[in-house]
Amino acid sequence: MAKTKKDTKDNVQSVQKTDKKKKDFLISLKNNNGNISEACDAANIGRQTYYDWIEKDEVFKQDADDAQESLIDLAESKLMENIEDNDNTSIIFFLKTKGKKRGYIEKQEIDANIRPIEDITFEGI
Repeated sequence: MAKTKKDTKDNVQSVQKTDKKKKDFLISLKNNNGNISEACDAANIGRQTYYDWIEKDEVFKQDADDAQESLIDLAESKLMENIEDNDNTSIIFFLKTKGKKRGYIEKQEIDANIRPIEDITFEGI
């Protein structure tokens, strides 16, 4: 069956509508602080639609990843502001995550002094 001009026009309109919904979703994702459920609701799409787009559209997937990364950038900038304000909790957190090579880590000590089974008495059992 040959495609008619109407079929082609309908297909183009469908693609344009989907592209607009994708753009609306990406804006909603940023506006909702990366919350996928809230962004889906705001863009009036289902979560499965979002996951289908991620799977099938590499450009959309990259744009969604970029939106999430921008939130991490925001959090890092806020962390640095707190460090500049001498917030001890932020300073400690930063050193534990970024200063590991310099020894700023919490270590657990495990006592490996295990007595052999033959040295254990079972009296009174």
